[in-house]
Amino acid sequence: MTPPSFRRPSSTRNESNARDPEMHQTKKGNQWHFGMKLHIGTDTRGLVHHLEGTAANVHDLTPSDRLLHGEEKQVRGDSGYRGIGKRAEHTHRDVSWQIAMPPGQRRTLAPGSAAARAETAKARVRARVEHPFRIIKRVFGCDMVRYRGLEKNVQRLALLPGFSNLMIAQPHLQ
Repeated sequence: MTPPSFRRPSSTRNESNARDPEMHQTKKGNQWHFGMKLHIGTDTRGLVHHLEGTAANVHDLTPSDRLLHGEEKQVRGDSGYRGIGKRAEHTHRDVSWQIAMPPGQRRTLAPGSAAARAETAKARVRARVEHPFRIIKRVFGCDMVRYRGLEKNVQRLALLPGFSNLMIAQPHLQ
């Protein structure tokens, strides 16, 4: 469920010499990014069932209620989703929240311990969930948004998860 950020190409090359007011900047690590995020909801195989586009500065938890369809038994996410089960929009859900530890805490676990094995299992499912982003960015070459405004870019990006679903499901369709 971790959303990648999509960069905005040369954000000030326009008549008014101004950035897009609907896009924002955010700091990831020690680097600043300007643009938007695409948040997706997937099943354990990596097939996308929901998507939501937001400005880059919106926290990952904000659109989380729109990424779940309501029939989940388990919800898995990276450490950015810590505390999701305590949010008001999710208190009515009867699901098992399996959120990964932050990397700093995970490094302190003893190798081979039960907690380390549990975190490895969470990471394996999360890796499958990241495959649609790999396909969208690397196979289809969409790592930058092309238009001004979130709505146009989300409409353009809405088609690509469908194509990635076809590529992921192709071996099972034959």
